[in-house]
Formats: sequence, structure tokens, C-alpha cells
Amino acid sequence: MAGTEHDQVEETLKRIEANKYVIGTIVVNAEGIPIRTTLDNSTTVVYAQLLRHLTMKARNTVRDLDPQNDICFLRMQTKKHNILVAPENNFLLIVIQKHVNSLRTFP
Repeated sequence: MAGTEHDQVEETLKRIEANKYVIGTIVVNAEGIPIRTTLDNSTTVVYAQLLRHLTMKARNTVRDLDPQNDICFLRMQTKKHNILVAPENNFLLIVIQKHVNSLRTFP
């Protein structure tokens, strides 16, 4: 990655991580190896492995439905967090955040 491109990526990650709702971020390479994280190692490895697998399944599903289409973004809302996954150029950006609307309750 060129210096300027790397600087832009770092700047973007710092901006995301500065958001008060963000719990952590993970960048995963094409081999499924976390290359940057703000979470502890064991949490990072679990999220990276499972979300890479889920993203690949989602991508295959989209392509099965339409071979000229591709997945751009995954967003999952759980009872505890929002999990955002952006697949891009052989990398995955994973962001775990608190629910933005703290008034939302689940049974």
C-alpha cells in the first residue's frame, strides 16, 4: 500500500474509532488474518474468523442470485451491538458498535 493511501486508511480508521458508539475495529486481510485491531487478541480472532466466513457466504449467495452483482456491506443488529462489515479490495473492515439508539429495547 502506498504511503498516501496508507495514511488515508489510517485517518479513516481513526475517525471511525473516535465515534463514541464504536467499541472496536478490525481489519482482516484476504487470508483471514487480522492485521489491525483495537480489541483484545482472542475477541479479534473470533470476530475475524466468523465474520469472514459469513461475508463469503453472503457474497456467494448474492452472486448465485445474480452473477453480475456483489456484496458491498453487511450490517447486523444484535441485542447487544451493531456489527458492520465492509468487504473491500481483499480486506474486511469490521466495526463493532453500541446501539446508536439507546432507547431501543429487545425482549
